[in-house]
Parts: sequence; C-alpha cells; structure tokens
Amino acid sequence: MLYFYLHQMRLLKRYSLYILGILVLLFWSSCREDFVFTPSTGELVFERDTVYLDTVFTNIGSSTYNLKVYNRSNSDIVIPSIRLEEGTQSYYRLNVDGSTGLDGDQEGKIFENVELLANDSLFIFIETTVNIQDLSQSDTQFLYTDRILFDAGNNQQDVDLVTLVKDAVFIFPARDPETGIVETLKFDTNGDGNDEETNIQGRFLSDAELVFTNEKPYVIYGYAAVAENKTLEMQPGARVHFHRDSGILVTSGGSLHINGELSDDSEALEKEVILQGDRLEPFFEDVPGQWGTIWLFNESINNQINYATIKNATAALLVEGNDQDLNDKLVITNSQIYNSSAFGILGRATSISAENLIINSSGQSSFAGIVGGRYNLTHCTIANYWSNSFREFPSLLFNDFIQVEDASIVTNPLLARINNCIVYGNDNPEFILSQAGDDFDFKFSHSLLRFNNANLEGTPNYMFDDPETYDNNSFNLDPDFENPFANILRIGEASGANGIGSTEFSNQVPFDISNTQRSTDPDAGAYESVDLEGDN
Repeated sequence: MLYFYLHQMRLLKRYSLYILGILVLLFWSSCREDFVFTPSTGELVFERDTVYLDTVFTNIGSSTYNLKVYNRSNSDIVIPSIRLEEGTQSYYRLNVDGSTGLDGDQEGKIFENVELLANDSLFIFIETTVNIQDLSQSDTQFLYTDRILFDAGNNQQDVDLVTLVKDAVFIFPARDPETGIVETLKFDTNGDGNDEETNIQGRFLSDAELVFTNEKPYVIYGYAAVAENKTLEMQPGARVHFHRDSGILVTSGGSLHINGELSDDSEALEKEVILQGDRLEPFFEDVPGQWGTIWLFNESINNQINYATIKNATAALLVEGNDQDLNDKLVITNSQIYNSSAFGILGRATSISAENLIINSSGQSSFAGIVGGRYNLTHCTIANYWSNSFREFPSLLFNDFIQVEDASIVTNPLLARINNCIVYGNDNPEFILSQAGDDFDFKFSHSLLRFNNANLEGTPNYMFDDPETYDNNSFNLDPDFENPFANILRIGEASGANGIGSTEFSNQVPFDISNTQRSTDPDAGAYESVDLEGDN
C-alpha cells in the first residue's frame, strides 16, 4: 500500500511539472513580440546589387546563381512582394528559400508575403533560359537584363540581373516524338563494306553543314558525323561547343580539316579554332571531361589540324587505323590540347605527325600511341601536370600490342621519333615504352625528358647511353614552365630545354607555336624561351 501511494505521488509530481512547463511556454510565447511580423521598410541588405549570370547560348538553360538577402534589423519582417520586373514575361526564374512562389504562369516570377526573421537571411536562386530570336532578329548576341523588385512604392528595393545571350548553330540528332528514342549513327564499323547500327547518338552532317565559319558558334549534341568522301572544314576563328557525351566522328573515307591561323591577340585567339564544352560560365572554364572526343575512325583519311585549341574533353583526339598508309592519318600543327579527363591524343595502330603541339593536364596520358603505329613528334611539348586525381600512366606512352578476347597478345610494328621535344610532368617517369613484339623502333633525339627510375633505367628500351635510341637528350632538368598547372607552358631562360635542340629538326619547323623564329641553338619543345621575369 505504501508503495502504491508513493508511486501515485511521483506521477502527480511529474504531471504537475509537465502542466507547469506548458503554461510557462504559453506565457512566454504570448509575451514575445518576435513572432509578430511587421512589414518591411525598404531596409533590406543585399549580397550584391547586380547578379551576372555570365554567358549562355540561346535556348540552353544557365547554371543556378544565388543572391543572399539580409534583414539586419531586430524585428521579424514580412516582405509584401518579391517579383521580377518583367513579371510573367521574364526569361528569369526565381526560387526563394525553396519556394517557387505563386501558381500558374506566375510561378518563379512573383512571391507574396515572404517572412524573414530578425538578423536572419534568405537565399534567392536564379536561372534563365532565353530565346535570342524573341529579343532580336539581327544580332548574334544580346545583353538580356531584368530586375528583382522587393516591396513597392517608397519601400521598393531592387537587384539587377544581367545575362549575355549568344546565338548559335545547333546540330543535334532527331528524336522520335512518340517513343522518345534519339537517332543513332549507322556506318561501316569494321571495314567490311557493310553499315552496322551503332548505339552512338548522332547523325551525319548534311552538305550544307560541312563548313564551320566564325559567324556563329556551333553547339553539337550527340556525335556530328562526316560521311564517306566528305570533308568537314573549320575556318579560322570558328568556335565549336559540345554538349555532354558529344563530339565529332569522321567515318571511312571522310576527312576533318581544322584550318585555324595565327592570332593577333594571344588571349582572344581570334583566328584559332577553339573546341570545348557548351557551358560558358567561368566555373567550367577548365573542368575536364565535359564532352566526348573527336574520333578519327578507321579508314578516315587526310585529317589536318592547324592552330586549334581543344580542351575539356574526355579524349580530345581518338585516332584509329591507317598505320600502313604512306600518308599520315593525322597531321596536327601549332595546336594545344588541355584538360582531357583521359587522353589528350590516343592513337591506336595509326599514323600521326605533330609539330608545335602542346598537350597538358590529362587524367591518363597526354599522348599515347598503342597497338603500334607510326608517330613523328617534332618540337612538341608533351606535359602532364594533372592535379585532379591519381593518374596511372605517364605523359607519353607507346606500346605495340593488344590483348584480344582469348587473352592472347597480338602485336603490331611501332615506329616512333621524338625530336626536339619536352616530355615532362608532375610524376616520374614521364614516358613508358611497353614492348611485346620484335618490331619496336623508337628514337628520342635532342629532347628534355623526365625519367628517374632506377628499376627501369638500363633495361631494354631504357638504355640512355645507346645513341641508336637516345641521341643527345637531357634528363630531369627543370623545364621552367611559366605556369604548368594553369596550362601556360612557355619556357623561361633558365629552362633545361634551352639550346638542346638540333637544327636538323628546327629547320623543318623554323618558327615556334607563337611564330617566334627559332635560333641557331634551338630550344626543345613548342616554344622558344623568353624572359618570364621581364613579362611580370
């Protein structure tokens, strides 16, 4: 009985404390004025007075930008309205702290009675998609503006919105309106003369699309393919942008001619041909892997690239086949390849000739010639200062074999000449020669090479004192690149590449990539050295 009595007393005490707590909370809440929202008085504080949404292509949505709005007062306030000045006609869309605002055509455009606590803030997220044809029928670019208006009358405040919209030529495969299936390419994939269906989304370029000019940028969705006996020509100053998983495919008998020229402005590169992703915001400027590849398919012919910058691809150039032809499958000169998430150039049993070529920052190798082939690199800078993740392969890789389905090894002859080049990077060693067959012919001449591996040095293919394979090279000296992690690979006067080149090869390439005449004691690599300190 005593136990029951004590138990009941404890329960009563707990219940009384619970009731008391509820009463105190109700009393305290009724006394607080913080939960009474008063209308704003035009004293909001903004993170910035203008939001620049950078450059977008017509009809392609922008990235999401944000604006922070502060209530610096000690009172909880309600903002009667937040709206776009152009209202429902605006090309901008807003989201205010997770809310899309009013319903219907006012969604994302108009918000009412937005509460903001004392000394607190809210986020406004901003996007845009603009059709330039609705703005101007003549301009290829248009500065589109609007304003976010906070409140009205004497209390009204505003923040400007600014976007540069560019017109473009869009190339994309058809989509079946009923099934939603996207058109895929069909072509001869194995050289047997029969076209096979592939799973590569894209379409063949029409005759009217085979010349890319500098009048408008080109935006490619899927793979733009070049058919047999057709040539895709890119004229000086052309700008080509690829969507995710997109690129160019040159099929059997087709050709690619990128005909850039030396630019007057080394920053604007107004005469170079530039190929990159389709996101123009500064954040994407150097992001690798934004698009696929330029695929020079087996049996494509006479491919030429001059004064081009190719950046932010998965494998910038994938070159296959034709290693037995007298003419090179690809001739690439005065060009730069940066920020490839896998390979800068990947050649498979092919033939490539390169002069004044710069490759840097590749997730695997900057230049790889695999399954044999013929490769002639003269005055090239093959560097790799990849910093996004671990990379397994060196800047330069050659091998002469492939492992087929039954695990057997098939070899193919390799012929490689690396003359007056720089092969360097932030790993070691920066070139590997992997041989399985008997016909493996290579030679490094008058080049600056990074290789410091005691386990390999002195073994076959790494006998650096053998003049038949290594002729007057320099090893492990600082190339004195200006800023390799920013893809600026000019060399200074302290470079280990200075004066080590041979006139035998510089006479073939008398001017460097910036059109500076090479001296009688030429430097290795794509650049002649300059006084970098004098430029600062």
